[in-house]
Amino acid sequence: MSGRRLTRGIYRELISGVVLALLTASCWWGWMAWDHSYHTDPATGTASGPYQAWQVIGCVVCLLGLGVFATVRLPWWLVLAIMPLSFTAAWSWTAANTDSTGLWGVGAVLVFTGMLAGTGLVTGLTTAVRSSGTRAGKPPSGR
Repeated sequence: MSGRRLTRGIYRELISGVVLALLTASCWWGWMAWDHSYHTDPATGTASGPYQAWQVIGCVVCLLGLGVFATVRLPWWLVLAIMPLSFTAAWSWTAANTDSTGLWGVGAVLVFTGMLAGTGLVTGLTTAVRSSGTRAGKPPSGR
């Protein structure tokens, strides 16, 4: 591989990684960061929130789609490094600014752990499905 082609590949992955980080953080900002209110059930008086089920489902579906798409286009290890870090950073920025107890750090560890597990599952399954298609004689569509 020539030096020029290698440099182009590195720049492409760098730019793709930055875009992936921004899109991953946008999943947090777009679906959940704006909602700070708790909701009370009028029948039972039970408070819940601040997030509704539809927000969490929407965020997870976006992250799943983004993870699959990114794993097809980028090396799995890059996706596994970027998505948990960028989502946790976006969450932490919101949580640290509104938390007076200092427990946002515990939440950040839990968010990171969940994102790492979820991203690992998505990248692992996507890579396995793609490689099984390659073994069956089908050419891979991306990287």
